[in-house]
Amino acid sequence: MKSVAAAALALGLMPGIAAAQEVTLRLHQFLPPPAPVPAHILKPWAERIEARTDGKVKIEHYDAMALGGRPPDLMDQAIDGVADIIMTVVGYTPGRFPKTEVFELPFMMTNPIATSKAFQDLVETELQDGEYSNVKVLGAWVHGPGMIHSKSPITKLEDMEGKKLRGPTRVISDMLGELGATPVGMPLPAIPEAMSKGVIDATVIPWEVTAAIRLSELVDHHVEFSGDESLYTATIITVMNRDKYDSLPEDIRAAIDAESGMALSEFAAQVMWDYDKPARDLAVEAGNTIVQLDTDEVARWKAKAEPVIDRWVADMDAKGIDGRALIEQAKALIVKHGG
Repeated sequence: MKSVAAAALALGLMPGIAAAQEVTLRLHQFLPPPAPVPAHILKPWAERIEARTDGKVKIEHYDAMALGGRPPDLMDQAIDGVADIIMTVVGYTPGRFPKTEVFELPFMMTNPIATSKAFQDLVETELQDGEYSNVKVLGAWVHGPGMIHSKSPITKLEDMEGKKLRGPTRVISDMLGELGATPVGMPLPAIPEAMSKGVIDATVIPWEVTAAIRLSELVDHHVEFSGDESLYTATIITVMNRDKYDSLPEDIRAAIDAESGMALSEFAAQVMWDYDKPARDLAVEAGNTIVQLDTDEVARWKAKAEPVIDRWVADMDAKGIDGRALIEQAKALIVKHGG
């Protein structure tokens, strides 16, 4: 019996057995490594989890779709276990997460921090057990004010007419069409080639990510919107394979939870917003023209976009969701969190 116990003890001390107590998680996302989200949000977040677990967790980063597939595949990759964790724009899978779309409606966002916390709040109270029930949501947030970046000047609503303009999600593309543009749906990594080849004349994205795709070298004009409301924002989410999360030891789940949820939401939104300025500075240094539409002109855009909200409400009602009530709920949550 002593020999059996000794053998068991020896096996327990072997490096291979010790390694079995560690957990490696693969994080997959679509942005290039230098972009603020992977470089300054996901990697520091992962490092905090690794430190909190005393190295029992190792998070491997696979940027720019390194594990294969296209950005719209990321949510299914998390569900199917192709990746353990993914970060994606929710609208890359159009219509699949309908309640989330409320935060993407025209001029809904007032402040990206408050709007991100409102989104995370709705996830925790309704959406985790609703439209995200087949994954574990680790963080939900939105980016800073969405801008228009174009090859030719846009100084008024009429200048949008006929422009081929990239949109990231179905709600935002619908808005661009209502504003007079010809919307072209595509994920962010496709923008530089599409712009270079003339597939699109302009795109909407926040300032923050323009540096990573060198957009200021591809366009000469940028449009900002004055006032408390933003033209649009997009919803962003980091989720984990549900079975993988549930299989983790309790202490590791607790460590992940401590760095996720509202803490990740607020952190991520702040980082993205902070990186708007240095990216904007690059456009200024390049000699590009930045136009800020005044409040009267913004009011014209806002009025023009109203049918988008009406259509969305009708679409939600057809799905059995009270769209008007959800809009009011989202606005109240934004105010609750300081917006």
